[in-house]
Amino acid sequence: MLDHPLPDIDAWVLLFGESSLPVLRVTRRRLEEMRADLDRVDARELARLILQDPIMTVRVLAYIQPLRGRSLQRDITTIASAVMMAGIEPFFRRFGELTTIEEQLRGQDPHALLGVLQIIRRAQRAADYAQDWAIWRHDINMEEVRIAALLHDLAEILVWCFAPALGLQIQAQQKARPTMRSADAQRNTLGFTFLDIQRELCRVWHLPDLLQTLIDDNNTDQPRVKNVSLAVRLARHSAHDWEDPALPDDYTDIGELLHITPEAVRQHLGLEPMPARSPELDA
Repeated sequence: MLDHPLPDIDAWVLLFGESSLPVLRVTRRRLEEMRADLDRVDARELARLILQDPIMTVRVLAYIQPLRGRSLQRDITTIASAVMMAGIEPFFRRFGELTTIEEQLRGQDPHALLGVLQIIRRAQRAADYAQDWAIWRHDINMEEVRIAALLHDLAEILVWCFAPALGLQIQAQQKARPTMRSADAQRNTLGFTFLDIQRELCRVWHLPDLLQTLIDDNNTDQPRVKNVSLAVRLARHSAHDWEDPALPDDYTDIGELLHITPEAVRQHLGLEPMPARSPELDA
């Protein structure tokens, strides 16, 4: 297990070999259950399982890109399409031996496993928000938006899986200095940011250009990218509770995306209405 930063991004990409990436224990268990009765495997159910696991999702996308051939004019950008192209039996042959995150971090600081599972849970929530809003916005392919939100923080998840001591260092810096930008804490520890690593991983794994665009917050002038970015922001700011001071701005920006009021956003999220303002405050 790595306990020191690597010299450059290429070294990190080499470390994160696609075939060695660990998945969630529940993902492996459910896949094993499906493998035991392949004739009854439903492709849509299989896709839904994969789409709950960021690492399994990217492994499937990276696996399928070289298989699509020149006959397809478009990249494969959804897990459902990837499963159909691969075929059920070849898919299960390819992913027959999977290591789990829980196994990989066994014997490490228990805060490491807790930390990566919290980040994955945050990614799952971001994906749920992004999908919900994509449906609201009548997006022509809401699964692409869901995948982009799920994979937005993939490099962070991988660093925690392969170098948990460094993940804990970054976390400790941010706790000690709450106003520190997360990118600065990452540079202090790694020499570059998670986003720097992620961009190179997307290139090496030949992930579809569309997904690379949707993941990149520099493209938030595009509504679909804004959908993803705001979902990730909301999941991050509400990770511990719904009292984060950044949340009111999130409600406002989400409201602008969905063309509803900030209070309507809160209601859609199932939150209690904002307390009425005291008449004295309005005087």
